[in-house]
Amino acid sequence: MNTPECTEPLPQAVAKSRSEGIGYRFNLLRWFSFISMAIIGAVAVGLGTISSRFIINESIERDALLTAQFIQAVASAEVRHVTVPNVRTMGELLDPRSDDDFPDITPQQLQAARWQFLDHIEHLPDVLLANIYAPDRTVIWSTNSALVGKHIDTDDDLERAFEEKIRVSASYHNVNDARAEQKFVTAPDFLFIENYIPLFDANDENVTAMVEIYKEPKDLINRMIRGVATIWLVTAVGAGLMFFGLYWIVRRAAGLLANQQKQLVANETFVALGEMSSAVAHSLRNPLASIRSSAELALEFEEGPAKKNIGDIILQVDRMSAWVRELLQSLRPLSDETEQVDLVDTVHEALRAFEQQIQRAQVHVLFTPQHSPRVVSQQVLLSQMFNSLLSNALEAMSNGGTLSITLGPAQGQTLAMVVSDTGRGMSSQQQKLAFRPFFTTKQGGLGVGLMLVKRIMERFGGSVRLDSKQNQGTKVHLVFQMAPLSGGEFPR
Repeated sequence: MNTPECTEPLPQAVAKSRSEGIGYRFNLLRWFSFISMAIIGAVAVGLGTISSRFIINESIERDALLTAQFIQAVASAEVRHVTVPNVRTMGELLDPRSDDDFPDITPQQLQAARWQFLDHIEHLPDVLLANIYAPDRTVIWSTNSALVGKHIDTDDDLERAFEEKIRVSASYHNVNDARAEQKFVTAPDFLFIENYIPLFDANDENVTAMVEIYKEPKDLINRMIRGVATIWLVTAVGAGLMFFGLYWIVRRAAGLLANQQKQLVANETFVALGEMSSAVAHSLRNPLASIRSSAELALEFEEGPAKKNIGDIILQVDRMSAWVRELLQSLRPLSDETEQVDLVDTVHEALRAFEQQIQRAQVHVLFTPQHSPRVVSQQVLLSQMFNSLLSNALEAMSNGGTLSITLGPAQGQTLAMVVSDTGRGMSSQQQKLAFRPFFTTKQGGLGVGLMLVKRIMERFGGSVRLDSKQNQGTKVHLVFQMAPLSGGEFPR
């Protein structure tokens, strides 16, 4: 194969400048990664936070509701149990300072009603502290005896519960030492809940007492922690799947856009050079024909030393004519029609066309196929492709060598072929540029041979790649689409 060594010619440099653009080049994949990660991350954090708060708030609210319903039910049941006259409520009976207001109730009845109710409150599960307030915000009973008799006037939740006559709940992680009523006998470990539960009079109009319960429901807290962890895990996994799914789609799209951009640049180059080549062909063919005719005529009359120079003129004219034909052929649009082409016969035909050159270059050819498969292509284009490959291989082995053509077994609907030589080889950088249009190092070459090979192979569903090392030769790997047999099956 011919080894590229020189710099890019002018048409290739123009195409490269068009593909790279001027100034900053927008990187779709990079910007999508940054922006989508930020947006998906923000949405995931927002959803996780909202969901976690919802779970915590709903769990706390549900626990507070059950606690309030239990206390109010116990208060009603204990009043009925001691058969208090005139159907008084527990809230009216809890304040010892108002005992004289109930002359029809014996001290034993009052004590029995209070003791049963307060005993239920004191032994509620997970209770840290329980307080009962009179309407004047004085603590009339507490599980912490040091709080009894204290007046609380700085508790906003207590004021709201008395004024709005509703149940009020709140959750805390830390004890507020500034609040006089938060004097726990047993300190909380993590999260504790504060509930204000109003007790009403017989008409359910006025709040006669306020029960304050501080709880640390460890089972509920553990369930909330597991629920929150599950929410964040699901949110993180969902966000990750969404990001990588979109990233994969955009990466594929970016690759397609890049390929389309390269194809567009190549098409623009082909169109421009097609117009140029037509003009060049029109302008050069007639003068070249005249020069060659004149040189042939002069050659018939010249027998002296100028004969060799005239022969060189004819040789260079033929070379320029071949250059024009090669340019026109490489820029011609490929036909969409396909044929079933015998691959082995096509290779043999190309080898016969180069038989004299192979002998002059002292190149040994190895090609012994075991079968004769048919592939999807066009006979003319496939012959032209092998002519280009053989020409490059022979030029790379100007001092002799071995040309090997091997045909692999069928793999499903494809067939692999390797064309290798023992010539000069290529560097890694030269391999990257080998299939680019108009890149060549051959003296007077056009640089369309391997480009045309790539176009022909890809046009008919195949592929081509190079494997080369300097001074060790080059291998061209070809993969063809096989033609189906008459029954619709593919040969094995």
